[in-house]
Amino acid sequence: MKTFFRVLIVLLLLIIIGWLAISELSKPSKIDTRHEVLLEQIEEMGKLELIKYKFSDVIEHKAKAAYLPDASVLLIVKADAVGCIDLSKIVKEDITVVDDSVSIILPKAELCYVKIDHNASKVYDTKMAYFREASLVDQAYKAAENEITRQVKRSDILQQAEANAISVFRPILEGLGFKRINLSFH
Repeated sequence: MKTFFRVLIVLLLLIIIGWLAISELSKPSKIDTRHEVLLEQIEEMGKLELIKYKFSDVIEHKAKAAYLPDASVLLIVKADAVGCIDLSKIVKEDITVVDDSVSIILPKAELCYVKIDHNASKVYDTKMAYFREASLVDQAYKAAENEITRQVKRSDILQQAEANAISVFRPILEGLGFKRINLSFH
């Protein structure tokens, strides 16, 4: 009977120790993150963003190797392209006011940026990538950014930005009392 109680006590102790160990391991680990954010540079900006195009690129990126099986990654990349004009390029000579008429020569529209939205983009599948996966995904994102930039340059984003600039400035100038408004681009 004594041996039964001894075995029972040992089993209860093992169960309690096991339960404590499992409950401690199942708790989320504490994360300690430290940041040292430094402001490196402040730039004056004069760019007026006038239009944003949203793009999606479905890309299958493959890496062929001589001795390893071909690795591939399939992802959908979401990106934004923004057209703008740089108002800081306007000089005094670009503005002519005579009575109730105004002429303004605005700078040509430009592509402000093409930016991949990593939160909306998604890696759908990887095959045979293993230790090359991070590099392969990075290469695919760069290829997608290059292709989207190429497609943006072929689009009418700059013409749309200039049309939107006229739509933005005309009511402002009318509100200032100008009856005849001439907006052009150089």
